[in-house]
Amino acid sequence: MHQGRRTTPVLNEEESKVQLQVDGGQTPAHIPATCLGDNGFPMATQATPKDSFHCVGIIFFLLGLGTLLPWNFFITAIPYFQTRLIAGNCSVGEEDGNRTALGLEPAPRCSDDFNFSNWLALLSQLPLLLFTLLNSLLYQCVPDKVRVLGSLVGILFLFVLTAVLVRVEMSPQSFFSITMASVWFINSFCAVLQGSLFGQLGSFPQSYSTVFLSGQGMAGTFAAIAMLLSMASGVDAQTSALSYFVTPCIGTLISIICYILLPHKEFACHYLDKRTQEEPGCELETKAGLLSPEGGVTVVPDSSQGESLGLSNGSILALEQEDSKCPLETMNGNRGAGLPPTKPSVLGVLRKIWQLALCIVLVFSVTLSVFPAITASVVSTSGNDTWSKFFTPVCCFLLFNVMDWLGRSATSYFLWPEKHLRLLPAVVGLRLLLIPLLLFCSVPQRAFLPMLFRQDPWFVLFMVVFSLSNGYFVSLTMCLAPKQVQPHESELAGAIMTFFLALGLSCGAGLSFILKALL
Repeated sequence: MHQGRRTTPVLNEEESKVQLQVDGGQTPAHIPATCLGDNGFPMATQATPKDSFHCVGIIFFLLGLGTLLPWNFFITAIPYFQTRLIAGNCSVGEEDGNRTALGLEPAPRCSDDFNFSNWLALLSQLPLLLFTLLNSLLYQCVPDKVRVLGSLVGILFLFVLTAVLVRVEMSPQSFFSITMASVWFINSFCAVLQGSLFGQLGSFPQSYSTVFLSGQGMAGTFAAIAMLLSMASGVDAQTSALSYFVTPCIGTLISIICYILLPHKEFACHYLDKRTQEEPGCELETKAGLLSPEGGVTVVPDSSQGESLGLSNGSILALEQEDSKCPLETMNGNRGAGLPPTKPSVLGVLRKIWQLALCIVLVFSVTLSVFPAITASVVSTSGNDTWSKFFTPVCCFLLFNVMDWLGRSATSYFLWPEKHLRLLPAVVGLRLLLIPLLLFCSVPQRAFLPMLFRQDPWFVLFMVVFSLSNGYFVSLTMCLAPKQVQPHESELAGAIMTFFLALGLSCGAGLSFILKALL
């Protein structure tokens, strides 16, 4: 018996992959007890729990749908808002009861002095830009749960207000002011909601980001179908509009319930806890000579497998440790072994994803410059009254959203050009050609540009390419961004990409005023 003396346990060959520096039997202060077993060493790797019945995937799909319900339900209802705002014909109740407010075309003698579609796009995207920036700077100060649930409750309240206004008669100026204020605030909540959810998705497998983006793409289809059902219902105009705006209230309520259920799913807890445990407390010390001074790639022998474990930028690239409750990772080799990770830098992360950020700005600048300000103004030249009535809802909104959703879903199967990111800005830039093509379609209110594509099939063809490319490139850039950064930088990368997404939307909305004036 040697009292007062303790010996450090001798590691066998299998245990010597990463050696903890245990001094006198004491656990190092920076390793929490939850990361260690009874013998003072890291707990064994645990298998990743399964997503039973794809519940977490369904939850993220519904959350993605909920983030874009406000934008899609407002732009799809442009005919309803224009009817309320047209001078001399403001009251929905004065119209023929056999025609719904959502499908009503403005009377030829009336004019839209408010430029509602342009202002709707601009005032939707400016708060999205500002509050996304705020969310990028303050995301570490407010808990995720507060940001997400607070935003969803705010969206629900404003949707209820919009539904109530259907039954309230007021002057066009008052209605326009209240509607624009609602649009501003509801999109402010959406900015915080999107940034927070994209940040959380950075901790999950890539397929869940694709599912979330597919849900966002489905939001437009959901709104377009709700509008078509309202138009075909045959009920009076106010009842039709009321039922239309009650639908997103129910959808937002479902999103709130889904987010409350998310932390109770074992699969979701595994990845959410993993993100938390990647903080400094769970980083393990290694031998002083583990990393090269230059911070390059070092090889650590793995005797048990007869292979080597590669380290790139100080991160162990071992698949068997990917799902460890406390990952055996080291931080940047330039800082030395065992030091805690530095706080993610906005500029540092931006340098890694600037090409993707540029691409998402280009994508949405092109999209919002013509959709819906220009595309919603295109009319059918077929001469069929029934088709003319449903032309804009079907060929502008429903077609765009279905093709956009298919484009977003395509990233589940391939991510071209993932290995050639330098080509991506040039490929995305080709979408600029779609702007003049859509401007030359059959928009009747024009003074300068000629009408070159009068037939309906031309517009349908352009819209298919326009919407498919939009959905694919949006999903591609958002999926690739977290893969370009370290795990502890993924949330900040998601917030930065959301900011540039909002920047592209704002640029496109501003450009729509210029393009409409060029007509």
